[in-house]
Amino acid sequence: MNEHSTNGSSQLPNQHENYQKSASELEELRSLLLGIETYKLNHIYERIDEIEVKPEDISKALPQAVILRTMQDKQLSEAFVPTIEQAIESSIKKDFNVLSNTIFPIIAPATRRAISSALSEMIQSLNQTLEHSLSPQSFKWRLEARQTGKSFAEIVLLRTLIYRVEQVFLIHKETGLLLQHIVAPQVTMQDPDLVSAMLTAIQDFVKDSFHVQKDEMLQTLQFGELTIWIEEGPFAVLAGIIRGNAPQELRLSFKNSVEKIHLRLDRQLNSFTGETEPFSEAVPYLEDCLEARYQIPAQKNYSYAYALAGLITLVVGAWGYFIIRDQHRWNAAVENLSAQAGIAITKAEHHNGRYIINGMRDPLAVDPNEILRRYHINRKVVKSKWIPFVSLESEFVVKRAQQLLKPPKSLSLSFDDGTGTLIVTGLAPRKWILETQRTWRFIPGVVQYQENNLVDSSLEKLNTYRKELEQRILLFKNGSTDLLPSETSELPKIASEVKRLLEVADSFGKDVKIQIIGHTSITGGEEQNKQLSQQRASKIQDFLVSEGINKANIKIIGVGSNESRNQENMTRARRINLKIFIENLK
Repeated sequence: MNEHSTNGSSQLPNQHENYQKSASELEELRSLLLGIETYKLNHIYERIDEIEVKPEDISKALPQAVILRTMQDKQLSEAFVPTIEQAIESSIKKDFNVLSNTIFPIIAPATRRAISSALSEMIQSLNQTLEHSLSPQSFKWRLEARQTGKSFAEIVLLRTLIYRVEQVFLIHKETGLLLQHIVAPQVTMQDPDLVSAMLTAIQDFVKDSFHVQKDEMLQTLQFGELTIWIEEGPFAVLAGIIRGNAPQELRLSFKNSVEKIHLRLDRQLNSFTGETEPFSEAVPYLEDCLEARYQIPAQKNYSYAYALAGLITLVVGAWGYFIIRDQHRWNAAVENLSAQAGIAITKAEHHNGRYIINGMRDPLAVDPNEILRRYHINRKVVKSKWIPFVSLESEFVVKRAQQLLKPPKSLSLSFDDGTGTLIVTGLAPRKWILETQRTWRFIPGVVQYQENNLVDSSLEKLNTYRKELEQRILLFKNGSTDLLPSETSELPKIASEVKRLLEVADSFGKDVKIQIIGHTSITGGEEQNKQLSQQRASKIQDFLVSEGINKANIKIIGVGSNESRNQENMTRARRINLKIFIENLK
């Protein structure tokens, strides 16, 4: 700084010397023009052309000339604008990092300040919103926000506001022009020049209409929720737009700001010609007027609200649990019904706690209500419609066969759905067998009937009679054709059983052959024993014939002692036994 001051002082003698030299030359020129001979004029012009302008002299005078010209008007600044713009454009095209590095110290702090201000405003709005989010008044405010289209946070700020200075205007008193204007955060800003002109027009209108003193001014204007306070100074007027009910102490802040502005900018206000840039120094004093006060909510006990919220959460949770459980049960029941034979579901829905299920059902299928009961679904909330149909699945064909044929417990029914064959296996009475052979065609789905493994129970009885007769023996006295006394009563029983056997066999059309086989002990000769054994068989034959049994069905055989050699009891060796042969019966 001292170096520049020294250079500036050293330039002054040089300029003075140049000035004196120019003055002497001008005096010489004047004398020549007034009284010198004409021939010397050419010599004067030659000396003027010989004067050389040196760049060093211009560089010394240029800074001071620029300063002096800038103080006079803006022409020099406007002349420099195109040149500076072109220089910046060229610099960016050449290397934009040079310009970005140059303005970084300015941009970075400004960006941080803007972000910090925005976060501060957001946190303030959030804090006030949370303060009132659980209060009973919040429900009314939420309704108001919905009706007005404003956010809930904005409604909270407005309804908890005691007062807030939203805008401050500094207006030149004589011209009515706006000198400076500031606005509070989160406030929608109108055109400040328009507002300033409006206030000036109102002032003029009041003065002209009501014949007030020239120096008197309006101090307060009321527009709905907004109030305009006006404080007058010698050269400027301060106007503040206030929302809410501001205390009178706020006027003192307005007055202090007006006084400080006049004290600081008295010369600029007094010589104001329309240039507002010098009044940027008034901004800090105007910002002192931006006051706001909100209602501080009392520390209330919101335990009832938390309890209510907890109760609502519990109820909603329980309701959701039951809804999910019922839906799960319904899905499981529908899945179970779909898997049941003889049931085809065409529609299954669940709406508003009621169930709808439609489909087709074979009358022999499981009862759908039974399935629903297993899954604890109330039948009263279920609307169902089942269309009957005949299912050709194996189990239903077998069920219908059982209903129609009424088979005895001694046999079983099965169905081959590939060939449509009803297979009967087991033991059944002949009457049932004959009836079934006529009625199986009436069973839906059955196209063939197979009874290869079916046994007539009457034939089984015939076989039983045969086995009983073959187990009987009659004992004879030694060396005689006479029965032992104990065997005499057995002979009529054998005759009765033979008759029964022949009657049953005749009912089936079976041919029966009875062999009476005579035996002797090993004593005596073999030829004699064969003759004796045949005589014993012949005696039994004669008795059976005498009882009405056809002799053609009886055959006698004498085997002597051939089958008695291994007998330990010789009495049992002297016997006869029967061998029954029935056609097609094993």
